[in-house]
Amino acid sequence: MSNTVVSSASKEVVIGFDRPFVIIGERINPTGRKLLAAEMAEGDYSRVEADAVAQVAAGAHMLDVNAGIPLADEPKILAEVVQLVQSLTDVPLSIDSSIVAALEAGLAVYQGKALVNSVTGEEERLEAVLPLVRKYGAAVVAISNDESGISEDPDKRFAVAKKIVERARDHGIPIDDVVVDPLIMPVGAVATAGRQALRLIRRLQEELGVNTTCGASNFSFGLPNRHGLNWSFLAMAIGAGLTSAIANPLHREEMTAVMGADVVMGRDRNCMRWISGFRDPVDGGGGQAAGPGGRRRGGRRARLGG
Repeated sequence: MSNTVVSSASKEVVIGFDRPFVIIGERINPTGRKLLAAEMAEGDYSRVEADAVAQVAAGAHMLDVNAGIPLADEPKILAEVVQLVQSLTDVPLSIDSSIVAALEAGLAVYQGKALVNSVTGEEERLEAVLPLVRKYGAAVVAISNDESGISEDPDKRFAVAKKIVERARDHGIPIDDVVVDPLIMPVGAVATAGRQALRLIRRLQEELGVNTTCGASNFSFGLPNRHGLNWSFLAMAIGAGLTSAIANPLHREEMTAVMGADVVMGRDRNCMRWISGFRDPVDGGGGQAAGPGGRRRGGRRARLGG
């Protein structure tokens, strides 16, 4: 089974089937965030700083960094943000852009082994991005779409993923350094999206032996109580073989689901991370211990048996 190793100058993270699930913090991204986009375009990175620190404090193992702002100098901004975030935290970064020049600008200043987000199965993209990944010794997210677009057929998405893995190998990039995004469809639009995703994730693990990631919030797009759907999906996807996700670590429901799934899958040795995160603090006054979120438990005792 694959182990995808990424690193900063001082810290290593391993994405793998027998490893704890990896959360890649999604918030340093101006898409859909008008205020952040305007600030970044003007060179004001104060919100970037706050987002970086908050996400790591909330449990993100990596951070995705995107500077996709229309009419802005994306290569310059992305390089500056990569350097800034690396000065604030030691977690590895995913350098995220659809512009090859911006990817190279970010990689050129990055300290460590980055995750490049992303390459697709499109010929032009393959030949532009894969040499860059090889040049900088990075890992890469492989998105399962090509010139024909995003197929609703999971078998076609699997075929695109296989093509990218093979082309990466031709460029000297080992399968360990390819993390496939199977493209999660919104279940509100595609009723079978959940079953499709789980089947595809299993195939990617069992037949290609490749690590996987996804934009976790895509699954719940357009529906109410999105966090509830997201944590349900994440827990089941981890059981199917998903090894990482680009998500918002500030949403406690999703983070709790991930921690619980690690326990179920035997990836939290002796449940120590779960215990550390949720052990009730002792009430020095002799009362009931506080439960998760600091609320005191009620007076009824849990009963085992009759």
